[in-house]
Amino acid sequence: MNSLGLRATVAVTTAILVLGLTLAKGLFVTSQAEHTLTREIGDFMTELARSLARQLDQTMWGRANQIAALSQIDSLKDPAVAQATIDELKRRDPTIAWMGATNRQGDVVAASGNLLLGKNVVTRPVHVEGMKGLFVGDVHEAVALKGKVPHLPGETPKFVDVSAPLRDMGGTAVGVLAVHYSWDWARTTLRDLTASLKGREGLALYILSADGNVLIGPDEMVGKPLPLDWRTEGWSIARWADGATYLTGVAHGRGLYDYAGLGWTAVARQPIRVVEAETGRLRTTIVVAGAVLAALFSALGWFAAGRIARPLVAITEAAERIRRGEGGVAIPNVGGSTEIGRLSAALRDLIESLTNKDAALMRLEDIAYEDRLTALPNRRYFEQYVEASTSGSDGAATMMYIDLDGFKPINDRLGHDAGDVVLRQVGGRLATIFRDDDVVARLGGDEFAAVLPRPSGKPAPDTKELAARIIAAVNEPVSIGGEAVRVGCSIGVASWPEDSAEIAVVIRRADEALYKAKRDGRNRAVRWTPAMAAADAPTA
Repeated sequence: MNSLGLRATVAVTTAILVLGLTLAKGLFVTSQAEHTLTREIGDFMTELARSLARQLDQTMWGRANQIAALSQIDSLKDPAVAQATIDELKRRDPTIAWMGATNRQGDVVAASGNLLLGKNVVTRPVHVEGMKGLFVGDVHEAVALKGKVPHLPGETPKFVDVSAPLRDMGGTAVGVLAVHYSWDWARTTLRDLTASLKGREGLALYILSADGNVLIGPDEMVGKPLPLDWRTEGWSIARWADGATYLTGVAHGRGLYDYAGLGWTAVARQPIRVVEAETGRLRTTIVVAGAVLAALFSALGWFAAGRIARPLVAITEAAERIRRGEGGVAIPNVGGSTEIGRLSAALRDLIESLTNKDAALMRLEDIAYEDRLTALPNRRYFEQYVEASTSGSDGAATMMYIDLDGFKPINDRLGHDAGDVVLRQVGGRLATIFRDDDVVARLGGDEFAAVLPRPSGKPAPDTKELAARIIAAVNEPVSIGGEAVRVGCSIGVASWPEDSAEIAVVIRRADEALYKAKRDGRNRAVRWTPAMAAADAPTA
């Protein structure tokens, strides 16, 4: 091989190696980045929806408490006092569209702007329900006040009603203090929340009624049902009616303190193209960097190959002269051995570097199989292990499905951080119970599973004793901020191949046994039996 061939070979080979490694790493990194970014934006959409739902509940709770407190003032039964109070409140609170007081017969005896003064509203819900106690009514269009209060052009004014009884000294309702709050305050809440996040491309917020119809959103959507599963709280990737795909977060209003709420749902969405654009930019950056590095290392390889080729050419020419019989010719001392030694060292360093990169990639693969919260194997690893341990004709395995009892109240009362502490504690306790060949994994939420493989001829494990140990370990208290909380667990057990030759059926039967344990009172273990299948079978 002449010097030009060697230099070209080294340059091209170096460029291909560098570019290939860069592209492979880039594909892996962008895939992980897309997954992480999708999850982060989805979690943000859910938290944004929860924040909106909380703001709505807090506002309505404050207004209900305000009217309830005012109704306790005895002097408000005097129409003159009530009128003066109503006028002052109306002046100070622009969200009040109308405020008034009625007597026992439903006659309006005081009213803001004298609207409906002297009219009888005995059949209106704001009077009927207000006579019974504190009443908070859902959004509705104006009826008696239609055309009499300010509203946006082309729209019918909408109100949220709050009313409370005015009682005499004996506690008997003798009238009602009632307020129609303009629904525009909710629009202002959405507008202010959206303005604070103006850097979020394509962000949109919605408020849904208890039956899923849009109360606030784009004009064409108002009054119509939202085309997605709004009953499930959390985030998802969903295709909307406009054909675009969005990361969508859903949160339900649950009221506040003694205010039960009106069943409103908050929805936040952002186009999935935001994630695709970010990962696309990252992918482009990696490809460009790879091309630059490939060109740089190719040039370095070209010059390095020249340094190697020159002493080799000198040695070759000397050898040719010796072959031709020329006298006084010797192989020159060109330091070739030193250069080859350096090349060897460089190759060893390169191999070590590649080995370290492979180890890093293997570590990343391990992370992909690990549940980040509990450090247990995750669902992906569990499913692959089950498939591997039951793929042969010999041997057997026991499946255990484990679901925590009483976890959701802790999560709801003390928050998700407290729930995470409980899950980590439970995961650590489960990890100490099983044998080395057994695998216990967290499938998601508060659901765990274990597979206990055994070679052919060995006795099955004592699942009753093992389940008792699991339940006892899970029942141990968990300390959260100085407070001891407890959870239980229900366990379903099934065996392969005793209960079925198909592992998927065995898994399903373990799940059925788990729910039988739930139905039987929780915090117990139930082994699957054919009687369960007979009990669940349809009758003629």
